[in-house]
Amino acid sequence: MNSSEKLRLLQTLKIWARLARIPFLTATIVPVALGTIVAWTLLGNLNLGYFVMTLVGALCLHLGTNIINDYFDFRSGCDAINTDGLSPISGGSRVLLEGLIKPQRAYFVALSFFGVASIIGIILSIAVGWGVFLLGIVGIVSGYFYVSQLSTRGIGELIVGLNFGPLMVLGSYYVQTQRFDSGPLVASVPIGLLITAILWINEVPDYAADKAVGKKTLVVRVGRKRAAELYALIVIAAYVWTALMAVLKQLPFGSLLVLITLPIAAKAIIVAMKYHEKPRIMVAANLSTIKIHLLFGVLLTASYVAGLFWSYPY
Repeated sequence: MNSSEKLRLLQTLKIWARLARIPFLTATIVPVALGTIVAWTLLGNLNLGYFVMTLVGALCLHLGTNIINDYFDFRSGCDAINTDGLSPISGGSRVLLEGLIKPQRAYFVALSFFGVASIIGIILSIAVGWGVFLLGIVGIVSGYFYVSQLSTRGIGELIVGLNFGPLMVLGSYYVQTQRFDSGPLVASVPIGLLITAILWINEVPDYAADKAVGKKTLVVRVGRKRAAELYALIVIAAYVWTALMAVLKQLPFGSLLVLITLPIAAKAIIVAMKYHEKPRIMVAANLSTIKIHLLFGVLLTASYVAGLFWSYPY
């Protein structure tokens, strides 16, 4: 392969990475890692092969969802009229709109990712139990129909929060332990809230375009000002839940370390409350929310690992 071919390949990969919204994949890595670590620290169960399969399957599901959502937003005309929400992390990838990839090809690749996720789900179901298959079906169906059905009915935010919070954490835990418990469910709540916050704050800049094409997200239904207020409540709820569960000994005492991310959360909330009518400035809140989710998830997961080495002062 000569240098020009390598350059073309690199450019092609960059375009597909843009379409697949690669930076957002932390939304999958965090809950899968958390569910696996909870299983290891609480019950001593850790099968690295199962973990890798779970992560790959979940990532394929996420990639398929991202691409199919871009496809449906392109077909509805939402991306074409979305100039307010245009930024590197909101307003769609614009790849299909710019003609860099053919829509039907993107659609086929999205279905291929769903297919790989399904195959991995079936293999894991045979190996550890059919609970994995049921959770996977929920993920695939909701991922495919998110833009075309769920978001237009105002329940997309709830579905995403459940999928990337409780379902992924519990699913990863189940793969390792073959059982459902309250422990991983408690740990999953703030992760689900924060991924909901990411989606929620990303929808604020898209408000005008979504409304114009009849995409009645909750943000469209309540308006930008109320959406900013609800965003603040969602983020605050993640911290309140974690602190309360730590005090009640339902989470490791070390999980209180997530409170060090409060300054980032405060900044994001202030920006959202003050500039909800100015989409370009809102990008700062979008980026901060992604950062909060990642750091929060890492610290929460680390608190379980830390508990293996010393006792917390309850």
